[in-house]
Amino acid sequence: MMQNYSYIGLVLLIPLVVFLITGLFGKRFQSFSGILGTAGMLSAAMLSYFAAYQYFVVVGRVDGVFPAVIAFKQTWLQFTPSLSIDIGIMLDPISVMMLVVVTTVSFMVHLYSIGYMHGEERYATYYSFLSLFSFSMLGLVVATNIFQMYMFWELVGVSSFLLVGFYFSKPSAVAAAKKAFIVTRFADLGFLAGILILSFYSESLDFQTIIQRMTDYHGSIFLAANAASFMGASALTWALCLIFIGGAGKSAMFPLHVWLPDAMEGPTPVSALIHAATMVVAGVFLVARLFPVFSQIPAALDVVMYVGAFSAIFAAIIACTQTDIKRVLAYSTMSQIGYMMFALGVSGFWGSDGLGFTASMFHLFTHAMFKALLFLGAGAVIHHVHSNEMGDMGGLRKKMPITNAVFLIACLAISGVPPLSGFFSKEEILTAAYNHNMGIYFVGLFTACLTAFYMFRLYLSIFWNKPYVEHSHDDDHHGEAPMTMKLPLLILAAATLVIGFIPFSMYVSADGYAFHSELHIKEAAIAVFAGVVGIVLAIFLYGKQNDKPQRISEFMGRLYQSAYRKFYIDELYLFFTKKIIFNFIATPAAWIDKNIVDGMMNLISNVTENTSEGIRSFQSGKVADYVLWSFIGTLLMLLFVIFF
Repeated sequence: MMQNYSYIGLVLLIPLVVFLITGLFGKRFQSFSGILGTAGMLSAAMLSYFAAYQYFVVVGRVDGVFPAVIAFKQTWLQFTPSLSIDIGIMLDPISVMMLVVVTTVSFMVHLYSIGYMHGEERYATYYSFLSLFSFSMLGLVVATNIFQMYMFWELVGVSSFLLVGFYFSKPSAVAAAKKAFIVTRFADLGFLAGILILSFYSESLDFQTIIQRMTDYHGSIFLAANAASFMGASALTWALCLIFIGGAGKSAMFPLHVWLPDAMEGPTPVSALIHAATMVVAGVFLVARLFPVFSQIPAALDVVMYVGAFSAIFAAIIACTQTDIKRVLAYSTMSQIGYMMFALGVSGFWGSDGLGFTASMFHLFTHAMFKALLFLGAGAVIHHVHSNEMGDMGGLRKKMPITNAVFLIACLAISGVPPLSGFFSKEEILTAAYNHNMGIYFVGLFTACLTAFYMFRLYLSIFWNKPYVEHSHDDDHHGEAPMTMKLPLLILAAATLVIGFIPFSMYVSADGYAFHSELHIKEAAIAVFAGVVGIVLAIFLYGKQNDKPQRISEFMGRLYQSAYRKFYIDELYLFFTKKIIFNFIATPAAWIDKNIVDGMMNLISNVTENTSEGIRSFQSGKVADYVLWSFIGTLLMLLFVIFF
């Protein structure tokens, strides 16, 4: 049953048009920009929901699988008969899922920002940047061509730079925007190199063609890509690892994670959109998009698994020590994306062996909702308290009852407490790890315990712990939050409560075929127990104000300080950059440039100038000089003829 999906183009065009209108004419109607942007994203979200319903329910499976549908495709640059850059829209289970995620969270952020950003001088500019980001992210997830994805990938980076640096009068915001942009550029260099290697051997940039050729074990293209090697690894392995570097940079995986905590300098709703539900999961989506190829190369999949697992536990440990509520959520995001990555790493491809793939996509879906809820809830708290520090909070449950309730729901979900959505997706990830790699399973289990601990440390420090002390006369005056801020919180809380019951494996799987994912009682009970241990420990330490946390941090000494200082990764990068690159590479390069390159150019110019100065008298414009030189020349010629 064929369906017309041409309307999907509107999902991308609407935010693009809103970006142009608010960007070019927003100053003329500042207050209307928020309404226009929100209405545009609501329209895009409605179209995405209709597309998901049409794709999954109306059309359904064809020969047992949900088919990939090319809704639009246009050749942009043709290099060879088989190699071209196309601009198109492809619908398959993961792209349709991402359309729903991106438009839903973007709409919630647009609506929330009407209240949160009210009174901002650059209100229209903010909505213009939000719309540009939404357009970029939507273009990325529906790309038919890996180079099309790369173009939107870079546009997402530009949008993030603009939004993180929105408060450009703050030096810290400017530094954070530059840091995010530069770090991800290094990662994207790897992505581009991987694209070039992959397209060279597959002779295509089209996703479907690449996957078809690189999974044909007996095909000449697959064999050639595996036969060519460098430093003991095949060309295909290098291509996939380089592509993963691009994904690791965008998804803030170790060691390319350093930009994410600093990016919290942007407005809090931006963090909910970019750093919780969309841009930071682009790396996970990239690996999932090429997963049929990754699954054929165990070495590349191992890289994904180990980087994801280490990032998950590394970020969780740091999150336990941070006091800025947005930075706690930033490291929490890094940790949860690590979960998604190692779930892909432990996944097989066929049938129930692909549980890791399904669990990763399921966790991406559930995490988007409850992490956006956490960031927006944090924004409501910051809006009330005018501070990001836990020490300035406490006892807010009576002042902010709705925010308290929805924040608790989100904390329970991310801690894996049944029957909330995070429980189902996290249980599937741990089950997949348990079935394939026990070491990774125990890392995931310990991370689950830490997650519950630091999230309830955060929750209790904000809403319980100690009586709230008003820091300004304003605190009580503006109340909890306007309805435009509370409504997104309530909608996301409702989603967090119910989306875990979606039979995700019936819609999204590695090989495209549905399979029944059962609740594994033993693994689920162990995971819940780990979460409960973390919650109980947090209540013991932070339920009421006491000196236990202080005494524990003093007892742990340097270990605690190292975690608090993020294990000095930033300092290590600065040392490497300033002391090694600048001193041993940049300084000699500058000397060579100044003394040899510029010196050679200066020598050539000086010789030319001096020579010109010496012969300028030949062209003086005086007839007497010309007659004299003509006479001398004639005389010399006669002498030459006579004597030679």
